[in-house]
Amino acid sequence: MSAFIEALTNPSMPFIRYALIAGLLSSAAFGMVGSFVVVRRISYIAGAVSHAALAGLGGSLYLKVVHEISWVSPLFGATVAALLSAWIIALVNLYAAEREDTIIGAIWAVGMAIGLLFIAKTPGYMDPMSYLFGNILLIGKGDLLLIMVLNLLVVVMVLLFYPQLQAVCFDEPYARTRNVPTGFFMILLVTLTAVTVVLMVSTVGIVMVIAMLTLPAATAGLFARRLSGMMLYGGIICAVSNAAGLYSSYTLDVPTGAMTILVSGGIYVAALSLRSLLRRLRLQRGRSA
Repeated sequence: MSAFIEALTNPSMPFIRYALIAGLLSSAAFGMVGSFVVVRRISYIAGAVSHAALAGLGGSLYLKVVHEISWVSPLFGATVAALLSAWIIALVNLYAAEREDTIIGAIWAVGMAIGLLFIAKTPGYMDPMSYLFGNILLIGKGDLLLIMVLNLLVVVMVLLFYPQLQAVCFDEPYARTRNVPTGFFMILLVTLTAVTVVLMVSTVGIVMVIAMLTLPAATAGLFARRLSGMMLYGGIICAVSNAAGLYSSYTLDVPTGAMTILVSGGIYVAALSLRSLLRRLRLQRGRSA
């Protein structure tokens, strides 16, 4: 532990501090939006959006290296691609006659293909594995600032429209009868999902970010009785997973993204086992009484 704390305070290793701050900041957004995703059961949309973000990552790298557009960062490109893909899926779901699963599969595959092609055509050594599975070395000051802004945006929007988003997630037909513009709030929900996905791309990667969006919220849902409690517990679990994953990866010299997901998955399994044990104890007490 002392070695990890020394690394956090070491001026020559700012990327570790950036990774920890990014993980802790994004936990609030992941707890909130992840709860909506789990309750509404739209994790497949989040998966398509996260993989389509590779198109933006690859495109931004290509523009930065080949055309020397320095202000275009990979995280910015990922945000643009994630938002576009989320809006396409939402609009097709609401207004088009095309099958939703077909569009999701197409965006999932085409987005990754475009991203890999851009990376392949970018001069110099570009390792797509860093973006697919995360690399804390990718987080810089500019990325950290963008993460802070996006996280604040997500939290503010959820707090402003919490009742409407809750209604759309739990009972969309009833919300429609109460004159709630369900189409607008469904688009808002997938927009917030896309932004939240981008928050952890640099740390855990495109492939595994969907796990961080669902596992903490699903764990919280095992014990929380209200959606607000699920969001709070989900955010705490996400923060613990990020901090423990970063510490474990530094101590064991293994990828941060993989350790973060393992910690989150371990917490979910432990919570599931604990709930099962508590249920058995209640049944035994009921029979004995």
